Amino acid sequence: MLLYNIGIRLYECSAAMAGLWSSKARKWRMGRQGLLETITQSMKPHERRVWIHAASLGEFEQGRPVIEQLKRAYPDIKVVLTFFSPSGYEIRKDYPNADYVFYLPTDTPRNVAHFLDAIKPEVAIIIKYEFWLGYLKALRQRNIPTYLISSIFRRNSIFFSPWGGAWRKALTTYRGIYVQDEASQGLLKELGVDSIVAGDTRFDRVRDIARAAKVLPLVERFRGKSPLFVAGSTWGRDEELIIDLANRHPDIKFIIAPHEICEARMCHIETHIAGGVTRYTTHNDDSLASSQCLILDTIGLLSSVYRYATWAYIGGGFGRGIHNTLEAATFAIPIAFGPRYQKFKEARDMIALGAAHSVSETKELEAWFAPLTPNSAAWHEASSAAGDYTAKNCGATARIVEALGEHLTSK
Repeated sequence: MLLYNIGIRLYECSAAMAGLWSSKARKWRMGRQGLLETITQSMKPHERRVWIHAASLGEFEQGRPVIEQLKRAYPDIKVVLTFFSPSGYEIRKDYPNADYVFYLPTDTPRNVAHFLDAIKPEVAIIIKYEFWLGYLKALRQRNIPTYLISSIFRRNSIFFSPWGGAWRKALTTYRGIYVQDEASQGLLKELGVDSIVAGDTRFDRVRDIARAAKVLPLVERFRGKSPLFVAGSTWGRDEELIIDLANRHPDIKFIIAPHEICEARMCHIETHIAGGVTRYTTHNDDSLASSQCLILDTIGLLSSVYRYATWAYIGGGFGRGIHNTLEAATFAIPIAFGPRYQKFKEARDMIALGAAHSVSETKELEAWFAPLTPNSAAWHEASSAAGDYTAKNCGATARIVEALGEHLTSK
């Protein structure tokens, strides 16, 4: 642990230095100034608390169904939600189903002791990743029931390396490890660690999103009686494919929802789609009726827009990796995305089932798209595969919350 603790200190120093030129590192550092005092002063006496930790926004989204079902099942329990990354904290610091939202204090012995003394959790839940050895050691020593949920293990991770002994020991902290797939369960079994294949809680989340999808009259008016192609969370390379596809199919309506609302990119789309383009926030009745493409230049609506789609394209596959495919798949529509999808199990699964397809250039997108005419046998087959896949994989949240009930049943 000595080398580990030194490493944590060095990380703190490097984050402080990086804050001189990186806004994200600066937020990371500033968010932890006076943090322990803030946490201590925030806690109210005589509360029962659960601590839930997410590294960032993606992990939070996987834990979100568990948080919400916990609040429904145990309304007297207070949720303390922590984030490591600013990209999670800054977006979800006002999340209404968490009673307290903080950055996670860095993993030093003093910080860990102070944090756990302040919040006194009855149960601790770690979402998917992040194995902070100091926190796990303290949870183990204090005999606080600790669970790892929605996790995936890979053979190239530190647990399977010759120098991973401390991390392998950390796994003994958990009363329950809920993994997403049998491959992860098999790897843990090699280490002598038991786990439960519960599945991915995101399936429950997208099911709930679909049930709560908004009615969007503007989108209904824009679509009219035409088929609708929705391209969600797009970046530049994605948008070039969609522009080409739109120009090849002037009889089809398109909605493009950029991942980042960038004026230059929106102007580029407006210039290059021949059938006309309007924006969600600045449209008028004439532009809506005369445009082939609608740019969704606002946030919070994409998951509801998918309900109107005939096909979907998910962006990000030419960068670090594709964005959320399940939000579209839950509406039972064929899906395409770029080439960088391999680390996403749901994408691999849907390709194997015929629900989705990966493309690298316009001709590949066109080859996928051409046979999927609305209500054709090929379209129905791909749509059914997507809908069945999301429906059959629901239920992880209920399995996890049921296990937590052993420790949270009202006292």
